[in-house]
Amino acid sequence: MTVLSSILEDPQKFACGVELVTTRGTMGETKAVRTRSFAGDLAGDSRVDWVSITDNAGGNPHLAPESLGKPILYAGKEVVIHLSCKDFNRNGLESTAWHLSSEGFRNILALSGDYPTAGYSGMSKPVFDIDSIGLLTLLNEMNHGLGVPLRNGDGETKKSLQQTQFYLGAVVTNFKRHENEVIPQLLKLRKKIECGAKFVIAQIGFDSRKSSELIGYMQNHGLAGIPLIGNVFVMSAPLARFFHRGTIPGVYISEELLEKFIHMGKSPDQGRKFFLEFAAKQVAVFKGLGFRGAYIGGVDHAKDLDEILETANSFAEEDWKAFAAEIQFPHAEEFYLYEQDPTSGLADCSRLNSTYAKSLETREPTHNVTLGYRFNKLVHDRVFTPGNRLFSLGKKIYESSADPSQGPKPLRILENVAKSTLFGCQDCGDCSLPETGYLCPESACVKNQRNGPCGGTRDGLCEIEDFECIWARTYDRLKAEGKEQEMLSHTPVIQDQSLRGTSSWGNTFRGIDHIGQNPQRKKDMD
Repeated sequence: MTVLSSILEDPQKFACGVELVTTRGTMGETKAVRTRSFAGDLAGDSRVDWVSITDNAGGNPHLAPESLGKPILYAGKEVVIHLSCKDFNRNGLESTAWHLSSEGFRNILALSGDYPTAGYSGMSKPVFDIDSIGLLTLLNEMNHGLGVPLRNGDGETKKSLQQTQFYLGAVVTNFKRHENEVIPQLLKLRKKIECGAKFVIAQIGFDSRKSSELIGYMQNHGLAGIPLIGNVFVMSAPLARFFHRGTIPGVYISEELLEKFIHMGKSPDQGRKFFLEFAAKQVAVFKGLGFRGAYIGGVDHAKDLDEILETANSFAEEDWKAFAAEIQFPHAEEFYLYEQDPTSGLADCSRLNSTYAKSLETREPTHNVTLGYRFNKLVHDRVFTPGNRLFSLGKKIYESSADPSQGPKPLRILENVAKSTLFGCQDCGDCSLPETGYLCPESACVKNQRNGPCGGTRDGLCEIEDFECIWARTYDRLKAEGKEQEMLSHTPVIQDQSLRGTSSWGNTFRGIDHIGQNPQRKKDMD
């Protein structure tokens, strides 16, 4: 057990973490010197339980987080290192994790990461070889002794490497407008916990009702023991304009809140007192709701942090309820999972939203439940389900082919033409169509998310491209069949790149793709 785990898992304590954003350049850069000075202040502040250090925040190239984290760690303060999938493939992530463990870092926040926005000579190519679920799965296996192939005279066996001691965290956002955005985020939260996340940090949001829904959802689904941390970001009028433009994926500022922030920014101190007090009120709300701590970002001076914490401590025990009623700035016609409590204005987590509950009874298909989807699902179920006659035939045909990785040439041509036409297939050889509502994650998702949505959708649309998120569409398709809660029930998908350019049909029949590696699937094929 790490020190941080004992802090966050103590039900009597309300913890405090502070975010540091690293800078571009060496530790000798002027901004880096200021950040390092602030880091020193945080290391010596007994009210701060941990310091969290970002990994190329916003998709920009920055100094590696462990460079700033080492002095803080060696000063005796807990450090959480952000580790994202945008810049490294799985080998690079594993290598980084071994390095962090060897340097004494034990706390990791696993993220899919922001899409890259800038870099040397223009924008860099994103990686996204695996996602946050895949990363958590990898790190969790490292904690249990990662098994690696070992060849000897008796053939190939597996050797378990020395166990790491990572305390793993994840991020969640339910500050979304549509049902088909919110529910997938909650389902992915459960999957992250299943795959090893031991604490959860909420995304930035300004709707206390949604925050109360999140903690209520976790309690209703047996996750109350997982520490949930509220996100407090210190705002300013310019920053509010920046967020309002949707520049930071997953963060929403309503028109009403924007006007309020701009108005307060016109005061003689440019709103400094107001914005620090607003942050303190958010801290109080999270504490009152039962969150295990507050995660404070957007500060770079010890004086500002001190004012926030002192103000939060000055509030009376019940003041948070008035603040919670004050801080409710949702999207227009926003989806809520639970009914609103008429007294508090927060979520009544004992009652599902009546409109949502009714939709579960009627199961009316949306525009996303197309004839093409129904046809593709029917064909797949008939052909690729172990035990079916066509599956047995396909298995025999591909296994007896001169080149089993490609199969008979006529079938390979048919596969390429059909899948590229219907799905924009990229010929990855390790197909996820059955798990993504028959929407190709390589051609229709800029981050190739195979285990649920990232947190960056804007009003249901991809954060990069102007089309509906494939996971929102998948949710609609599964909900019409009453299977939306099973959306992420499968084994985490970690794509095998060695299969690229081979026949995904043949790989499924022969059981060598990620689907075939599922223990239950193997049993069905025997």
